[in-house]
Amino acid sequence: MVIKVFLASSSGSTAIKKKQQDVVGFLEALKIDYTQFDIASNEENRQWMRENVPGEKKPTSGIPLPPQIFNEQIYCGDYETFFNAKEDNAVYEFLGLQSPPGSKEAKQAENSQKLHNGSGTEEHPHDDTTRKEIQEAEQNGDAHPAELEEDAPAETDAQEEKEEEDEQEDEEEDESRKVAEEENQDEGDEDKGEDNHLVSEDEEELQKLEEEEEEEEEQGSEEAED
Repeated sequence: MVIKVFLASSSGSTAIKKKQQDVVGFLEALKIDYTQFDIASNEENRQWMRENVPGEKKPTSGIPLPPQIFNEQIYCGDYETFFNAKEDNAVYEFLGLQSPPGSKEAKQAENSQKLHNGSGTEEHPHDDTTRKEIQEAEQNGDAHPAELEEDAPAETDAQEEKEEEDEQEDEEEDESRKVAEEENQDEGDEDKGEDNHLVSEDEEELQKLEEEEEEEEEQGSEEAED
């Protein structure tokens, strides 16, 4: 595959010259083989470039400006698409080439492939490999992750139920304790009332005895006077 870069060697536009130098310099830095085709000195090159740039890629004027990049007969893009590919570390993909091992683009492709394979494994958990791993885990006495996930909610529910039962028992104990305290308080009040009642009766009895003694003393005094 030959990368073709169509340039204008005698262009009077500073912007076009800069873009051409940018493309050529980057290809040389990556050691990518390419061939320059000058459209300023060769009318055939100019005509071929204009005919092979897709219509939707041509500017409103209808005349594509250099640099234009091809892989053999396949159109790759202009400077803007090349620049975007360079920013995304996707120049090899832009050029339709295989990225060399160790390059940034190759590493990105490798990481993307790993992510894709990882997601594929997750989407198909019941393939032969996964089943074999499950069987080995069961033989070793290890629980399957799915079983652990199913057991986890059950254990959580049981724990919650136990906590509720403990709370209910604590409430019942508190209620029983309160009732017992109230009963003890009532009994204490009753005993206190009875004690007060007994004290009152004793006082009344003592008062009667004192009155009787006073009456006897008065009678004895009267008899002595007589």
